[in-house]
Amino acid sequence: MQSGRRALLGLAAGGWATGRAVAATTRKPPPPPNITVETHRGKVRGTLDDGIKVFKGIPYAATTAGLNRFRPPKPVKIWSETRDAVAYGPMCPQLAAERGSFAASWTTGKEAAEDCLVLNVWTPALRDQRRRPVMVWLHGGGFYAGSGSSNVFAGTRLCQRGDVVVVTVNHRLNVFGFLYLARIGGAEYAESGNAGMLDLVAALHWVHENISAFGGDPANVTIFGQSGGGAKVSTLMAMPQARGLFHKAIVQSGSRLEGLTPEEATKHAQTFLAAVDVRPNDLLQLSKLPTDKLVAGLKAVMEAPGPKPDYSPVVDGIVLPKGPWQPDAPVVSAAIPMIVGTTRTETTALLATNAPEDFHMDEATLRKRLAAWVPDKDFARVVAGFRKIMPEASPSDLYFAITTDRRVRQQAWAQAERKAAQGAAAVWLYELDWSTPVDGGKWGAPHSLDLAFVFDNVAVSESMVGGGPDPQRLAEQMSSAWIAFARSGNPNADAIPQWPPFVPGSRATMVFDVKSRVVNDFRGDERTLLASLPLVKVSR
Repeated sequence: MQSGRRALLGLAAGGWATGRAVAATTRKPPPPPNITVETHRGKVRGTLDDGIKVFKGIPYAATTAGLNRFRPPKPVKIWSETRDAVAYGPMCPQLAAERGSFAASWTTGKEAAEDCLVLNVWTPALRDQRRRPVMVWLHGGGFYAGSGSSNVFAGTRLCQRGDVVVVTVNHRLNVFGFLYLARIGGAEYAESGNAGMLDLVAALHWVHENISAFGGDPANVTIFGQSGGGAKVSTLMAMPQARGLFHKAIVQSGSRLEGLTPEEATKHAQTFLAAVDVRPNDLLQLSKLPTDKLVAGLKAVMEAPGPKPDYSPVVDGIVLPKGPWQPDAPVVSAAIPMIVGTTRTETTALLATNAPEDFHMDEATLRKRLAAWVPDKDFARVVAGFRKIMPEASPSDLYFAITTDRRVRQQAWAQAERKAAQGAAAVWLYELDWSTPVDGGKWGAPHSLDLAFVFDNVAVSESMVGGGPDPQRLAEQMSSAWIAFARSGNPNADAIPQWPPFVPGSRATMVFDVKSRVVNDFRGDERTLLASLPLVKVSR
C-alpha cells in the first residue's frame, strides 16, 4: 500500500519516478507477427488462431461468372497489394437445405456467389524450412451443396496435434459445376459436365505451386472427404488431369463407383434449359442470365413432381475416361494408398432427418419404405436374414441397418475390394460404431458423425456428439490415424490397435469406438445376405 502511495506521489511531483512510470505505460506493444505469404499470384495476409497461422478466402482461380460459366477454371489475375485473407470467401450458389438438429452447432459460410473458387489454409509455421504433410479437405453436400467454410472443418486442432498443413476448398456445384452441354453446344462445352471437378484440380495445382511457402510438402498431399466429399475423392482418383497432384486418399461415407452417362446428363441438361427458358441453339444466353435466375431454375426442376435430374460428374471420355470405379479400380491412381469407411447407421441422418416417422415404423411401413432398396422378390429373404442377425431389432432398426448397407456400405466394400485387387497400393477399411447420446441416442452412429473426430473438433460439435469424455477419446484415435496416414501412407498410430490393410482373405476392419478393435470380415453375414443384389447407383 505504501509503495503504491509513493508511486502516486511521485507521478504528482513530476520527478524521476514520473518519467519511469510514463515510459512503462506508453511503451509500444510488440508488432504483430508477420503473417504474410507470397503466393504465385500475389501476397496474402492471414491471422492467428491459438498459435496456428490461418489464411481464408484465397482465390485459386478466376470468377466463373459470365462467359466463364460451364467452362474449365481460368487463372486468377495477379494482385499487387497484399491481400487480406482473414475471412471465408463465398460458397457456390445453391439451394437452401434443411439441416438436422444434430448439425445445429456447425456453422458454415452464408455468402454465395459465382466468384467462389477460394480455399483456406491452416499451418503451424511459415518459412521454417519444414516439409509438413498436406491434408486437402473436400466438403460434403453431394455435388449440390455445402462449403469448405464450416467451423467443424477448421484445421487448427489437426495442425496442433500432428504438425500438418490443412487446406479446405470451395468449388462449383450443381448446375454451375455439372451441367453437361457438350452434346447440345458442341466442343466449346466439352468439359462442362465436370467443371466442378476441374475446379478441384485447379485447387490441387495451387497447392502444388504454393504450399511450400505455407510450410507444406507438395510431394506429400492427402485428399480426404466425407459424403459428397468422399465421392469427389473417388472421382479425382479416376481423372488423368489430377495425376501427380495427390499421393494418398481417404473416402469417408462417400464411395462413388459410377458417373452419369452422356445420355443421362444431356437429358438432365435439357430439363434445366427448359426451366430457364433457354433454347438449345442459344446457349450463349446462359452466360447472360443473372445468378438468381439459374438458382431459380435449379429450384424449379428439383421441386417438380417425379424423378429428379442429377447434376454430378459425367463419364464424358475427356475428364472421366470411364466410370470412376466401374468395373474395377482406376489405373491412373493405382499407386495411391487409401482409407475407406462408413458409420454404423448412416441412414438415420441421410433418410430420417426429414422423415422423423421413420423412427416409429410398423411392419407394413417397413415393407413400403424398403421397396426402393430391396427388390420385391428378395424382400422376405433379406428381412428374415437381418432379423436373424438382429433378433431384438424393431422395424425401424431393420430399416436403418438394411438401407445403410444398400446406400453406403456395399459401395465402400466394393471400393475396398477393387482397390485391393489391384495389388499396387494398400487400402484400409473402417467403420465408426460409437453411438451419439444426443436426442436420447436415436441417431445411433449417423452419417457425418465422424467429422468431429477426424478434425478433432469435438468442442464445436456438441449438438452431434454430446458431452462427456467419450467424444474426445474417439477424436484422439481417428485424428491420430488420419494424421499418421497423411504422413506415411499407413494409418497405424499409438492411439489405436494395430490396423492391418484390407485384403480379400481376412477383410480386416477397424471398428472405431471408445475402445476400438479390429474385426476380420466385419458384417460378413450382412455382406453375404446382400451379395446377389445389384449395387445401388448413388445419385447427386
